[in-house]
Amino acid sequence: MASGWANDDAVQEQIDSSIEDAVQRARNQLPRGESRACCEECDTPIPLARRQAIQGVRLCIACQVEQDKQQGAAAGYNRRGSKDSQLR
Repeated sequence: MASGWANDDAVQEQIDSSIEDAVQRARNQLPRGESRACCEECDTPIPLARRQAIQGVRLCIACQVEQDKQQGAAAGYNRRGSKDSQLR
């Protein structure tokens, strides 16, 4: 339920905008181009099956897992902020 100067659809618009941002961010992270034979980070060979499965792959599985962990820590952005921060 919106209140104050916001219209009734303000909350839904905020949710939709957050989802659109997340989808765009995920699309931007998709690999493009030709797959590499060796990992960019550690220079280990990337298996042929992985190169065929993921077009434009640049990292071996171990380096990809590490990169995903680092990006996961930055994920979860909440436009509205926590309830506690709104009460202060």
